[in-house]
Amino acid sequence: MSRKHLLLVLSFGILLAVPSVIHDTFFLRIITEAILWIGLAISWDVLAGYTGYLNFGHGAFFGIGAYTTALLMKLCGWPFFLALPVAGVAAGILALITGIPTLRLKGAYFAIATWAMAKAIQQVALVMDITGGPDGMRLPTFLHPDFFYYLMLGVVGGIFALYWFLLEKAPFGLKVKAIREDDQSAMSLGLNPTWIKLQAFILSAVPAGILGAIYAYWITYIDPASALGDLVTDQAVVMAVFGGLGTLIGPAIGAIIIFLFKTYFWAYLSDYQVLYLIILGGVIAASVVFLPNGLWGTITGYLQTRKTLKQEPVSQENSDKGAHHV
Repeated sequence: MSRKHLLLVLSFGILLAVPSVIHDTFFLRIITEAILWIGLAISWDVLAGYTGYLNFGHGAFFGIGAYTTALLMKLCGWPFFLALPVAGVAAGILALITGIPTLRLKGAYFAIATWAMAKAIQQVALVMDITGGPDGMRLPTFLHPDFFYYLMLGVVGGIFALYWFLLEKAPFGLKVKAIREDDQSAMSLGLNPTWIKLQAFILSAVPAGILGAIYAYWITYIDPASALGDLVTDQAVVMAVFGGLGTLIGPAIGAIIIFLFKTYFWAYLSDYQVLYLIILGGVIAASVVFLPNGLWGTITGYLQTRKTLKQEPVSQENSDKGAHHV
């Protein structure tokens, strides 16, 4: 097991022990929400970081999962754990329907199309009686904080493990990376770029829908502004870009840092929420200019450079010894 993988396992083990150490409900809630944002950031990164397609409608999948769960539990009387997988399926179906036409677009056109899709779904939720319109929907209250902490940790841990296997170990990862580098070259190798991008789109959407379902049951209230608003997508984008696209670990680190900043900002400057959005935009701009590979990419690049520089004198010394013997 590599040092990086050992660190991940140890981190997960520490997180498992958190509820037995931290008995403060407020802090447990903060950590639970941080884990939620880690899941959203890495799920957005699957499409953006590995195929190069920027999805500005990611919050729609989160919202669809939340509303699917709320409707099934409130109107149909379904238990949460039966509604949970259906929420993921609903998000996957939405990705399939929207992905077939939009993934043929490129660059800003795809980004605009996904943003328009998300806004359209939000407007539908605003005007439909079944969704509660702008007033939203309330769910049955389940107040045990440990339940949601372990559920969120298990789901996000499973999402991370699945993504790591598919994108870093399985052939699928090589395919999406080939498409990111050059669609035409990938086609010459016999790959179908549209089909592979559609798979990545669905793979990105389903976990977002599941996380939306957990969020709805946890918060016990959803409305179009919170579940389908721009802020869900905006924060996931900033977290992934700041942490480092196409790395999985990078978006997770970015999610933790940005979420902690958001929590501090809203605790002390809650009257200046517009300023928070401006700062998010500034973080993206600064990341693109000063950290083009993201925080994690910059750190790993620096460490790799140092390692290479340390190895060069040794290689040179061995070469000199070889020449001397000759």
